[in-house]
Amino acid sequence: MKDAKLHGRNARIALNLRRRPIMPATPRILIVTAAFGEGHNSAARNLGLALDAAGAITRVSDPCMLGAPGLTNLVARSYRMVTTRFPQLWAWIYRSTERCDFSRQNSPVLGPPERALASLIDEFQPAAVVSTYPLYPYFMPRIDEKLPVFTVVTDSIEINAAWLHAPGNFWLVTDSATREAMMGKGLAAQKIIDTGFPVNPVFCQLHPVDPADGCEPFRILYFPTSPSSLLRDHARAVLETSSSVRLTIVLGRNFRSLYPNARAIKDAYPGRVRLIGWTRRVPQLLNQHHLVIGKAGGATVHEAIAARCPMFIHHLVPGQEEGNLKLLESIGGGALADTPGELSRRVSSLLRDHATGWRAMKHALAHHDRNSGAITAARFILDQISNSRP
Repeated sequence: MKDAKLHGRNARIALNLRRRPIMPATPRILIVTAAFGEGHNSAARNLGLALDAAGAITRVSDPCMLGAPGLTNLVARSYRMVTTRFPQLWAWIYRSTERCDFSRQNSPVLGPPERALASLIDEFQPAAVVSTYPLYPYFMPRIDEKLPVFTVVTDSIEINAAWLHAPGNFWLVTDSATREAMMGKGLAAQKIIDTGFPVNPVFCQLHPVDPADGCEPFRILYFPTSPSSLLRDHARAVLETSSSVRLTIVLGRNFRSLYPNARAIKDAYPGRVRLIGWTRRVPQLLNQHHLVIGKAGGATVHEAIAARCPMFIHHLVPGQEEGNLKLLESIGGGALADTPGELSRRVSSLLRDHATGWRAMKHALAHHDRNSGAITAARFILDQISNSRP
């Protein structure tokens, strides 16, 4: 009987040891993201690159996709459609989440992602969890309340309550104005770390167009969105502004729907238009162009800031993207130009008096100087893990 009790006790000890995270010499970092907006995925990928380069072992995963792939794909498609075609409806949905308390949610929809996150942690045994999506930190008190959680806030200035109320150790934010906004809503100052948006570490190695450049030709990088008729109108507006304008159109994943109008523009302005499909060379393209035109997504705006490439925003999703525009305007590095007429007027203004307006924006972006957010965040995360080791 005594031997049986001893055997049972040893078995329980062994089971507890297997469950207890073992802190390896090389830290393992689990980065979790979601498919609802490219900013979350971009931040996660770039943090993974920076942490890997710093000597960590990382895994980037989407618990929503792992736990409920069909529903996640449906919601992601619906998100893209609503934000593009029905922005005011999205504004209502976005602001309604301010009243949600995700820590008290018992919805069956959230069960599969929570179980997927728990399985990832059990399998990978990370030293910390880094979340670029606000939902996952709410699961952590039920999964492992002792595991450090770093929340990477991918929005700027206009911060939804879902980010603020999530449990966690630290919030890594894009800029000082966002930090102040979050402090104003009650989050402790020592928990909010201004690292900058986690842009690709390669931005630190690239050389932006010099502010003294002659701007002949004036190279514009354009990221269009649906409907395709806007591509035609935007492209004509900027190409008619000056014969010095050269336009690079990145069609991305919407290549098939956008290509006919893009091809017509290329044929109408021979030698002045370049078409690109989906590409991984966005950092290089931004550093090679004088101006970028695109929507106000977190990734695009902060990549433009990192490349010191002035930006005009042609599409703004109410809610989280409003803060991205405010940040760009506060820096002095860009503005809203959401009609072809306004786009033409602003490009003309940039080029007037030997591109004085463009040079002012370049200097403002250089003064802001944010091209190493992923590297800064990675260093902070690893420092905190190292300091917490027994």
